[in-house]
Amino acid sequence: MSTYLRTLAVFACMLANSSGTLAQELVLGYSGSSTGPSATLSKHNDVAIEIALEEINSAGGVNGKKLVLRSFDTGGKPDQAVVAVQQFAQDLSALAVVGPLTTGECRAAFPVGERLGISQMSMGSSAPKVAAPFSYAFRNTVEENYTWERIFRTIDRKGYAHSSAAIAYATDDSFSQAVGTGVLPTRLTAANIPRIDTVTFRVSSFDLSAQVSQLMQKPSDLIAVGAQTDVLLRFVTELRRQGHKGRILGSSGIADADLPERMGPDGEGTLIGATFYSGIEDARVQSFVERFKAKLKVAGETGIEPSQFDAASYDIVFMYAEAMKRAKVTGDKTKLADERTAIRDELRKMKDFPAIVGNLSMGPEGDVLKTIYILEAKANKWVVVDKHPPELAQSK
Repeated sequence: MSTYLRTLAVFACMLANSSGTLAQELVLGYSGSSTGPSATLSKHNDVAIEIALEEINSAGGVNGKKLVLRSFDTGGKPDQAVVAVQQFAQDLSALAVVGPLTTGECRAAFPVGERLGISQMSMGSSAPKVAAPFSYAFRNTVEENYTWERIFRTIDRKGYAHSSAAIAYATDDSFSQAVGTGVLPTRLTAANIPRIDTVTFRVSSFDLSAQVSQLMQKPSDLIAVGAQTDVLLRFVTELRRQGHKGRILGSSGIADADLPERMGPDGEGTLIGATFYSGIEDARVQSFVERFKAKLKVAGETGIEPSQFDAASYDIVFMYAEAMKRAKVTGDKTKLADERTAIRDELRKMKDFPAIVGNLSMGPEGDVLKTIYILEAKANKWVVVDKHPPELAQSK
């Protein structure tokens, strides 16, 4: 054999081996926020994703191929969420992206993913209509109008005091501002609850005495909050220090599994709407909870329960895997654009998918329909006080 033919044969063999290796893996990107202001909600999402990957791959993978993850920590920054989706789409041949977490990140990254033709599915963003303008944008969360309507429905049917309400929200966070300026005024009006005051603050605010002093001029039965967890904790402490007795209300922005313990007695009675809690009496849920806690115990963290963001991350991996199966995805780089689009199309028509939180259907605006659990903080734990099954149309 000539030198030329030997070289050609070696090259062909190397290429075949390389292609064969790559063809055995289907790549997902993970745009996480394990650092930064949203870390309290996101820092364990990767544990839930790892559990999902282990379960899928131990059962034979997807279309006979191993599902693997490539991660990028955005730090909760919108510009870094853009870098993440660009890297996944252009450099790492990812088929789809888990995340990003926050509304601000999604608003920046969703248009970029649309241009690049790759699906992104958030586990946390819930401000209204963030995914709606895009075909490759999805959220495994429930839109805030839908959640708050059910919070107020529970307050009414449980007979909790609700003769008046105040709104408190952060002005420098896109999610909080959307809730405080748009969602809450609308939902309070629809629930026939008079709004007697509104106070604002910044996420980094440490001294909230002026805002609470304002609320103390005319204390309300309810204080509906649009804020991240850390500033909420400071706000609640100051409320109780000044003697305000109103019940705190929140939704997905503060649906942290350990929030009742962190608030302590000051947060007693707080109500939130959430799509998951670790006490759901279901064998699959409890298996997930035990595996989640076991992995954290190995890492030196004990007593931590999975949150709705962890459960959502877990389910996103399974939703992608199902879409890949239905689309008969191969991972062939020459078919990458077409296979990404096929995944998107399968997600768009997904109905009654058996997720860990119950059957999920994709809504027309890229958000799933889920059960809403109304949770109350009691003795440092979340306790279920009401449940709202998914309905065909979300509130507007």
